[in-house]
Amino acid sequence: MSKDIRKLLIMNAIFSIISIYIGIFVNLYIWESNQGIGEVSLYNLSMYICWGITFAFAARLITKYSIRVLLFISALCGAVAFIYLMTVHFDNRALWITLLGIPVGMMFGFSQASQNLSIAMQGKESEFAPYFAAVNITGQVLNMAVPILSAAVIQGFGYQGSFVVMLTFIIIMLIYAVSMPRISLPPKQVQPIKERREPFYTLGFRSAFGYPGAKWVLCSLLAGGVFLQFQNLFTLLFTFSVTENKLLIALLNMCYTLSSLLGLYLYRKIKFNEMRWLWIGTSLLAIGFLIVLIPYSPALIISNVLTSIGMFYFSIVWNAQQFKYIKHLDPSRQTTFLVWRECTLVFTRCILLSLTFSLTEMKGIGFAAIILVTLGCLIAIPIFQKLAGRENSLYEEHLNNLNNQLHI
Repeated sequence: MSKDIRKLLIMNAIFSIISIYIGIFVNLYIWESNQGIGEVSLYNLSMYICWGITFAFAARLITKYSIRVLLFISALCGAVAFIYLMTVHFDNRALWITLLGIPVGMMFGFSQASQNLSIAMQGKESEFAPYFAAVNITGQVLNMAVPILSAAVIQGFGYQGSFVVMLTFIIIMLIYAVSMPRISLPPKQVQPIKERREPFYTLGFRSAFGYPGAKWVLCSLLAGGVFLQFQNLFTLLFTFSVTENKLLIALLNMCYTLSSLLGLYLYRKIKFNEMRWLWIGTSLLAIGFLIVLIPYSPALIISNVLTSIGMFYFSIVWNAQQFKYIKHLDPSRQTTFLVWRECTLVFTRCILLSLTFSLTEMKGIGFAAIILVTLGCLIAIPIFQKLAGRENSLYEEHLNNLNNQLHI
């Protein structure tokens, strides 16, 4: 991997420490008061709406400024979120939760935009799979260390102490942002979008999904948002429903991470093609989702173990494939696609979250119906990806034939 891509990996690791903490302990902080699924869903809904809007805005900013600015703003938003947690309290809990989601969502939106746009514009096709594999490996290590260390800090100094520690990592992120490569989108390549006079937050749908196989990628994204949000939300809630002890939650999270490392070992040992790994990941995820219908705590833990392994295989292949499909596009169209990709995922994530507001417990007909919808979306994704890959390959083959004829 190039020097710039390695710097992106280091920044990703710094940000992952903060995001892992937020993903587990901020959600737990909200859950502990009333153990309400609706409150956790409201926080996530507020966060993802702001995430999508911010991502689109960041894509506009990168035409004028480098990713350094995006990462700097992301860190500032993170600082606002932790200061808010430490100092602000309302009697209206719904308002407090909603406002908390705003700076957190903005932090994720700016950071995700800088990472995705950078890898799309700077990365070579051969670097995508190694990059996402490295991101996953780093994530697995941090997923073991961060929860345990965070739990120890919370046990010793309370949540306030852990918020101060996270502010320290925010400062590190601010400092490292200065050394990041000056990656930005060349203004001259954005001109066609300006001429169409489309709002910056929508860019151009036809431009985003005008390449071969794009309609299947869009279908994959629509299904992916539902599945990813179910996985993201209920993996946490399954763990919280087993125990609220911070150290036990951290140890369970370590168990899930070790399961992912087992998946990594098998991934490196067994030589399957991309689509086979995607189907293996999908199958493990589907089995894990079905197991939770058994109303026993051990079933929830087994479910999380299976989905951790499945998610490792799924995320490596799914992300790498989608970046490969847009590599032949110019930077402005790549940016357009990535904005639409993020907004599409946010939209369907929010649909899933809206379905969970009425849930009071993780069982019953309503919960089973959500699982069935999620399973349908999950199983459809590899099918859509295969169709997208087939059309994209035919197009590349056609271009190669044309180039060969011109050289002759």
